[in-house]
Amino acid sequence: MASGDTLDRFSPRTFEPAASNPATPAGRNAHPVLEFDDTAGESAVWTSIMPRHYRGGGLTVRVHFAMKTAVEGTVDWDVCFERIGEGQQDIDEDGFAAAQSADDNTVPATCGHVAVAEITLSDGAQIDGILAGELFRMKLTRDAASDDAAGDAQVLAVEVRES
Repeated sequence: MASGDTLDRFSPRTFEPAASNPATPAGRNAHPVLEFDDTAGESAVWTSIMPRHYRGGGLTVRVHFAMKTAVEGTVDWDVCFERIGEGQQDIDEDGFAAAQSADDNTVPATCGHVAVAEITLSDGAQIDGILAGELFRMKLTRDAASDDAAGDAQVLAVEVRES
């Protein structure tokens, strides 16, 4: 597979609520969405297995989002990975790598239009050393403390690509 190929896709229907401040599942015109509040750093988690065709490079996470009501301002997103692997992580505890950010993502000027934020992570520590074929978790958080868009940000999908 070539650099930039999709490794995984995550939808609102397959998320796992974060242990604290979880995003809220909702719908918009029959589209499932996850709503991330503008006053608290809400999060969603997904579990997957890194595809065997992953070549060990960096990752790019693409967050497809719309705003519930806002038509101006910016949204900030953080993403972090946790390598579970075989004998790598005690699942009774969290072991996420440091969050990486995509700040100042301009919201669409038309409510209901979708924007895409990209977060680039290098291989190694930024993705917690995940290897091909290993179980992992990814956590997405709206960094509401530093963005300025009013109201909920609604995530429709998240794509993980090899950089």
